Amino acid sequence: MKYGIRLYVAIGVISITIIPSARAQWAVYDGANHVQNVLIAARTLQQIDNQITSLANQAQMLVNQGRNLASLPLSTLSTLQSTISQTTALLAQAQNIAYSVQSVEQQYQQAYTSVSSGMSDSALFSQAQTRWQNSVGGFEDALKLQARVVGNIPTDSSAMTQLVSVSQTSTGALQAAQAGNQLLALQSRQLSDIQAELAANGRATALQQAREAATEAESEAQYQHFSQHDAYVPGTVSMFGSSGN
Repeated sequence: MKYGIRLYVAIGVISITIIPSARAQWAVYDGANHVQNVLIAARTLQQIDNQITSLANQAQMLVNQGRNLASLPLSTLSTLQSTISQTTALLAQAQNIAYSVQSVEQQYQQAYTSVSSGMSDSALFSQAQTRWQNSVGGFEDALKLQARVVGNIPTDSSAMTQLVSVSQTSTGALQAAQAGNQLLALQSRQLSDIQAELAANGRATALQQAREAATEAESEAQYQHFSQHDAYVPGTVSMFGSSGN
């Protein structure tokens, strides 16, 4: 319909251009030339129409590209980094024996593997007290880290809800991809919490098991001390100035 209207308009314009000259003088009408001019005008209008359609398609393509390139308005990166930093700080505050290979080797050797029968009672008692403090500190560290992990649950839940919401209402591919990446980052942070909690629980359990093993060695050393003393020799005891057998 649009193409037909334009064709009628072209024919009318061509006819108007012919009328003034007919009034001035008699002209020879060339039907073939007239038809050719009409066809040229129709082709020109068709080309213009095609160009308009092409420009409209290009404009729509640019709009879609703009939507796909639009950045996600929500970012949870700073919150995730802050939570990881807090967990790392708790791990760094490990009491007595830190999460360090060098620290473990040095302090473990001093308090757990150096028990011998040649040690004095005071030295044995001092090492036993150190081992007890290490075990108590390990359990306390594990409890603190567990509390931190549990405290992260409400924040994680809120972040997950926001990310899923913006992902479902994203206007382009980039926003959807960024929302997905942030959800993966949230899961990675949660996995790091689990890893840290397992490490803290394992540390506390290992310290307690090492303490029990060292206690057995300590008991053996104390028995050796006791066995080296002279046997008990009964004697006469005087009470209230009297003597008796």
